[in-house]
Amino acid sequence: MNLANNMKNFAGNVQQGAKTASVSMFQRFMRLLTGFFVGIVLALIIQELTQSGTLVLVFLTILFMMLVFRVLRSFSILQIIIFQAFCILVANSLRMYIMMAP
Repeated sequence: MNLANNMKNFAGNVQQGAKTASVSMFQRFMRLLTGFFVGIVLALIIQELTQSGTLVLVFLTILFMMLVFRVLRSFSILQIIIFQAFCILVANSLRMYIMMAP
């Protein structure tokens, strides 16, 4: 009986570890994806304002991506999705403003 319980506990621990690892990896992927899109948008805005080159664009993209990655570190997956929805709403508002501006 003891061996059967040990095997059952081992299987349960492996399953729990796999679940935790997959959620953690998905959360990191979401943070990285969000950081990339926010970073590329902010870097493009700064590049257009300063009329700088591609190297500055790449540097600023990585900089803003890592900043957003660090800020979203304590967020859960649901909070990251809500943050993404907020960013999409702000981007659409800016797009409408740009299209309507003379």
